[in-house]
Amino acid sequence: MFVVTGATGKLGQYVVEGLLKKVPANQVAVAVRNPDKAKAWAARGVQVRQVDYDRPETLNGVFSKGDTVLLISANEVGKRFPQHSAVIEAAKKAGVKLLAYTSILFADRSGLSLAGEHKATEEAIRASGLPYVFLRNGWYVENYTEHIGPALQYGVVQGSAKEGRVATATREEYADAAVAVLTGTGHENQVYELAGDSSFSLPEYVAELSRQSGKPVKYVDLPVAEYSAALQQVGVPKPFADTLADADAGLSRGELNDTSRTLSRLIGRPTAPFGKAIGAALKQG
Repeated sequence: MFVVTGATGKLGQYVVEGLLKKVPANQVAVAVRNPDKAKAWAARGVQVRQVDYDRPETLNGVFSKGDTVLLISANEVGKRFPQHSAVIEAAKKAGVKLLAYTSILFADRSGLSLAGEHKATEEAIRASGLPYVFLRNGWYVENYTEHIGPALQYGVVQGSAKEGRVATATREEYADAAVAVLTGTGHENQVYELAGDSSFSLPEYVAELSRQSGKPVKYVDLPVAEYSAALQQVGVPKPFADTLADADAGLSRGELNDTSRTLSRLIGRPTAPFGKAIGAALKQG
């Protein structure tokens, strides 16, 4: 079986659909907190298994010996390591064939506060003795394109990235890499740094957004503390605002840029340029 945790999230949905293009539905299982969100997959023959990372006992029997498992990182920053640890322990008890994990770019040496839980998770997976793959995903281009509306409304994009460059890819591209690894061979105990083929700075992003939209948008660079405060003013909780501002500071240091093109090699095609993602977002409104 191919078992995907967190399958109903934005990334997970792409992974499951990608798997269903390559293997029969009865070989795919999803481990989800809310089975109602997976009803459509169940109707297609996918096995739906209800789990709660905060209740490790719900993971009993979710995995079987020989399964190929994708642990998609949980989304509750600060709670992720114990949640991931529960999955790792269940996978170890079951004796799965491979445990793949969606980590973060340069997890073992990144200065981003986000990287801490990813690094700890990677260490726990190594210590488990299970065959593993670390899919160290870079930034999603959707981190920017999903916020195009406010940028056009107010004519401003704020950040703390200075002239730092970020190599983004789409969620679907990262998902396709996961599917290639899960269904392929020779990936055991590999670490893949994944990012887009090309990079851009936030001033370049804003210039392209202005060009395509025909509306003036400017980039305003702020000190990290001021950027966090600005995010909080629009309703972002302080812990998450601090995390986002810290990520921008890391971006300014080059920690979200990568030139290896490992992602495009895994998926067998170039990654989409960020201008294409902007155009698609503008068409969607």
